[in-house]
Amino acid sequence: MMKSIIIESDKKEDRIRHNADQETMEKNDKEQAKLRLMRTFVQRHDPSSKEVDDLMLRRFLRARDLDVEKGSNMFLKYLKWRRSFIPNGSISPSEIPNEIAQNKMFLQGFDKKGFAVYVLDKLSEKIPAEQEKFVVIADIQGWGYANSDLRAYIGALSILQDYYPERLGKLLILHAPYIFMTVWKMVYPFIDNNTKKKIIFVEDKKLKSTILEEIDESQIPEIYGGQLPLIPIHET
Repeated sequence: MMKSIIIESDKKEDRIRHNADQETMEKNDKEQAKLRLMRTFVQRHDPSSKEVDDLMLRRFLRARDLDVEKGSNMFLKYLKWRRSFIPNGSISPSEIPNEIAQNKMFLQGFDKKGFAVYVLDKLSEKIPAEQEKFVVIADIQGWGYANSDLRAYIGALSILQDYYPERLGKLLILHAPYIFMTVWKMVYPFIDNNTKKKIIFVEDKKLKSTILEEIDESQIPEIYGGQLPLIPIHET
C-alpha cells in the first residue's frame, strides 16, 4: 500500500512539474510575441532602435507588465532622453570631477544626474547579459540635512525608474540615521511600487546576514565582513 501511494505521489509531482514547465513555455512564447510587436513599433517610430538588442527592449516591456504600447512609449522616451541628456553617448569622468574626487562610489549608489548616468552605465557594462540586475549597497552613515537635496534624489530616482528599468535587483540601505527618515518620507511617494518592493533598510545587528541573503561573501566589501576590497568606480 505504501509503495502505491508513493508512486501516485510521484505521478502527481510529475504532472505538477509538467504543468509548470508548460506554463513557463507559454509565458515565454507570449513574451517573445509581444517583444516582436514592440520591436516593430519602436523601429517604425525611431529607426535607430534597430541597434538595440532584445534584452534591453525586454526590460522596458517587463517594466510595463508586457503592455506593448506602454513599453514602447517608455523606450522611445528613453531614446529621446539619451540623445538630449547624453549627446556624446556617455558621461566622461571629466564631466563629474567633484564626485569622482570624493571616492564615494564603489560600484554602488548615485546622487546627481550626471553622476547617476555615469554610475548606471558603468554598472550595466559590468553585468553579464544573462544577469541584467544589480544589488546596491547604500551606506548613509553620517548623513545630515546638508545632504538633503530633494531635487537631486528625485531626479536620480526618475533616471533609474524611467531609463534603466528592470536593472535594480535590491537596494540595501545601511546605517540610516533617524533624521534621514524625515527626508525619506518626502521622497517615498515618488518611488514606483515595483521599486519600493526592492528597498530594504538593514538593521545594524543583522547587517552581514541580510547582505548575505543577496550577495556571496566573496563579493561583499571587506568593511561589511566580506572579502572584496573596495575599488572606486572610476578605476574599474
